[in-house]
Amino acid sequence: MQSTPSAISTLIPGLLALSFAVAAAAQDSAYSPRGQQIPPPDCMNLHNAWEGALTAGCAPGTHERWLQDISHWRSERQIRVTYDPSRYSLPALQWTQSSFMQPQMMVHDRYFYDPVAGKYTVDRYLDDLDKRYGGIDAVLIWSTYPNMGVDDRDQLQMVESMPGGVEGVRQMVADFHRRGVRVLFPMMMWDEGTHAPDKPWPDAIAALMKEIDADGINGDTQDGVPLGFSEAADKTGHALAFEPEDGPSDEALAWNVMTWGQYSFPFIPMVDRYKWLEPRHMVNISDRWNPDKTDDLQFAFFNGIGWESWENVWGIWIGITPRDAEATRRVATIERGIAPFLISPAWEPLSPMLTYGVYSSRWPLGNETVWTIVNRNAYNLTGHQMEVTLTPGMRYFDLYHGTELKPETKGQVSFLSFDLEAGGYGAVLSTPGEPSDAMKTLMHRMAAMTHKPLADFSHDPAILRQTLVEISPTTPTTEAPAGMVKIPGGQFDFKVQGIEIEGGASSMVDVQYPWEPTPRRFHDHTMEIKPYFIDKFPVTNAEFKQFIDATHYAPHDSLNFLRDWKNGSFPQGWDNRPVTWVSLEDARTYAKWAGKRLPHEWEWQMAAQSTDSRSFPWSGYWQPANVPFPDTSRTMRGPDPVDAHPQGASPYGVMDMVGNVWQWTDEYTDEHTRAAIVRGGEYYQPQGSIWYFPQAYRNDEHGKLLLMAPSYDRSGGIGFRCVKDAQ
Repeated sequence: MQSTPSAISTLIPGLLALSFAVAAAAQDSAYSPRGQQIPPPDCMNLHNAWEGALTAGCAPGTHERWLQDISHWRSERQIRVTYDPSRYSLPALQWTQSSFMQPQMMVHDRYFYDPVAGKYTVDRYLDDLDKRYGGIDAVLIWSTYPNMGVDDRDQLQMVESMPGGVEGVRQMVADFHRRGVRVLFPMMMWDEGTHAPDKPWPDAIAALMKEIDADGINGDTQDGVPLGFSEAADKTGHALAFEPEDGPSDEALAWNVMTWGQYSFPFIPMVDRYKWLEPRHMVNISDRWNPDKTDDLQFAFFNGIGWESWENVWGIWIGITPRDAEATRRVATIERGIAPFLISPAWEPLSPMLTYGVYSSRWPLGNETVWTIVNRNAYNLTGHQMEVTLTPGMRYFDLYHGTELKPETKGQVSFLSFDLEAGGYGAVLSTPGEPSDAMKTLMHRMAAMTHKPLADFSHDPAILRQTLVEISPTTPTTEAPAGMVKIPGGQFDFKVQGIEIEGGASSMVDVQYPWEPTPRRFHDHTMEIKPYFIDKFPVTNAEFKQFIDATHYAPHDSLNFLRDWKNGSFPQGWDNRPVTWVSLEDARTYAKWAGKRLPHEWEWQMAAQSTDSRSFPWSGYWQPANVPFPDTSRTMRGPDPVDAHPQGASPYGVMDMVGNVWQWTDEYTDEHTRAAIVRGGEYYQPQGSIWYFPQAYRNDEHGKLLLMAPSYDRSGGIGFRCVKDAQ
């Protein structure tokens, strides 16, 4: 039987996964990695009666045999992949080895950019993180998804569309560098449906990153960034750190000096595969949708790695709770203070502890050793925690609490006692003699920091309240202005849902209407709508030029303004096509000049739907002939004339509501994000990926476009129409 394309696409990943598993299994190891994580000895787990045992306990020598096994696996694996560690010694990439805290920051975050003042506010953004959880070491500046695909701008053009263009971005990166923070941008190799670059992607990315002086690249959805990207960056004389979202091959660890860690979180921490293969490799654990970050932080601390402190997830605020924020501050402070230990090639994970549920890693460096410790139990612990060999002159310090420990010696062993909070952390230093000044400073900071227990901080997640931006009413009129259609108003069942790709049906997705207690994807509300007039067609290029000629309007942020116009006018023959490349602010200014306003979303929907809940303006069924033919090319051809599809009229005779260009309506804000509701979908449909901005042709669907600044928000796929209040 001939395989279908879908069957083949399903089969290939399965075969690749099988071949990877077979390759790993070919090595003689009882503890082969499970994806990115190496499991502990099973005897460490607490088994239930139906599993044959009730208690956890391992035979003597189990830890040593496990450590020997995974060490042999590491050595053999390095031989098998002809591992080359030289890239980790490059001075330009040394920063990665102590880049513990790295948020993914949406460019739309209001702490990062002030659209009213029209300037980047890097200090405000960093000051907030310093105050809340102790600051960051690097930032991943996310400028693409989920907006990308609303027009034909590719991933690099989205960066270039940020306020100030390339020069503005370069200065913004310099602002982060001034504060000691490294900067990464994403790359999307799934972006093969928008504008094609004028050179191969590795060269195009390397050139722009050099121009803006970025430090690294996150490979979105990539299971390893290919070597060619590092080589392209090296050719420019500007080395970049590459950080794939998914796990690379072991061979590719040589040039992927960072990765994300999208872990599973069993009770006993597992060892990160890449950190074990190369102790200088940095992993940032990413667990974006979970509001409780305890697992993330404990697994990071155990492995001596970092955390993706990601809160603004595609405009959905999943904020770090006060407890997790304080835990982050403490973990980050210790990791930064002991960073040289955490790249020790003599790392010993799961160093034996005395209490079940307490796990540590041992990090020797010269004649000193540090242990990073986590308490996975849901209760506090006191008393003996560690047993160490008696060594004359060796002193021990509780780095977490900032105090010296007094060992209790019995024969040739010493016992160390200290407190561990429920779901908490510990760190111990052994040193022959006086600790260094740096260690004394660290302990002084930690003593002050841990005076208050983590349990005193709230662990309850907060949902940010969204506010609808007010639209001022117009002067009411009794007669329909030219080119407008009267909508009688009345009772309306406003039922609509968001089309966001991610987030499911959680209480944080989409928008929060004034009558709702929280944001949500699905909305259903019966409301009374006053009569109004609405433009029969979207505003056209010719109409917008009348506005320009009359007012000489020139926006302060002019990048991408009327991008498809030349020399102050639209292309020949485009007079009756909807104007695009206008921001929400541009559209509002036009509407005010015309004595009108932008519609509320429910007004737009009522004009498209009437009161019979139809799915499309013309009926309950999709009719492709009623809308422009989709444009699936890599460059937009331009929208159709607004009167080209009369059969697509709504029950009120309103035209061109679906499938030509999206149309601006309401704006919503919360403390961190601004977003506009766009209606009607568009003709442009970039191909090749599920991640492009999705369409919403149905009357009961809307798009949520994240807003940053006019230069970034303007799009060749978005236009607008106006309304006027009726007497």
